[in-house]
Amino acid sequence: MVHHLQATRLDMIGAALLMWWAVVMWAAVFALMVADRHGHGRQVWRGARAVVLIGVVGQIGHLQEHLAQVGYWVAHPNSPGWMTPWGGGLARGFGRIDTARPALGMETLHLVGNMIFLAGLVGVMVLTCRAPGVRARRWGRMGVIMQGLHGLEHLSLTLSVWFGAPRAIGVSTWFGAMHPGPGLWTYRVWWHFVANVLGTVIFAGALWFAWADRKVIEESFATAGSPPRGRRRAAVPRPAFAARQAAGPA
Repeated sequence: MVHHLQATRLDMIGAALLMWWAVVMWAAVFALMVADRHGHGRQVWRGARAVVLIGVVGQIGHLQEHLAQVGYWVAHPNSPGWMTPWGGGLARGFGRIDTARPALGMETLHLVGNMIFLAGLVGVMVLTCRAPGVRARRWGRMGVIMQGLHGLEHLSLTLSVWFGAPRAIGVSTWFGAMHPGPGLWTYRVWWHFVANVLGTVIFAGALWFAWADRKVIEESFATAGSPPRGRRRAAVPRPAFAARQAAGPA
């Protein structure tokens, strides 16, 4: 348990910067969507690549936290969930949001981390918005759906703690029915670890295919103006795109 009274100025600065990171990423995603509708194809292509790469950096940090938690569980299977020193510091910083809820900082930290990850996956969807047939878009969509559901789980956990529930409410706690103890700690550590590993594998697959089809994706933004309305994402009649799809995987 991370106690809010242990928060230092550095902890609070780190938490504020991480929150700002998430806000900026989502603001960029929405700005890119608007820019695409106004025909700024090249700018959207460059911006979406930046969002995806920043999402990769965020998810590397997020995943290592869950790897460390599982490693600690292997050595101490009956102990409460553990956080790395930097994760604990960020949780203490977020805990200053409401000092009456000691667990709020940890829940908020994981919620923000998942929102950064989700923004990176949405960035894949923006990057491939004019080339709907590429494999990266299918993997990106799969990742957005899975990580979106996982994000809702963290939102439920965070809000339930903030609103005063005796235990966090979510799938990873059996909606608050599991009492604190080795059973809950084990289930929760592994639940979020597996969810993040699967999400990371999907993200990696989307990146792999985005790289493989990078010429097609870049060409899809080459024409000035916005795509046609209605089936605007489905109509991309470009010879290079058609040839690439007919050829299949390299």
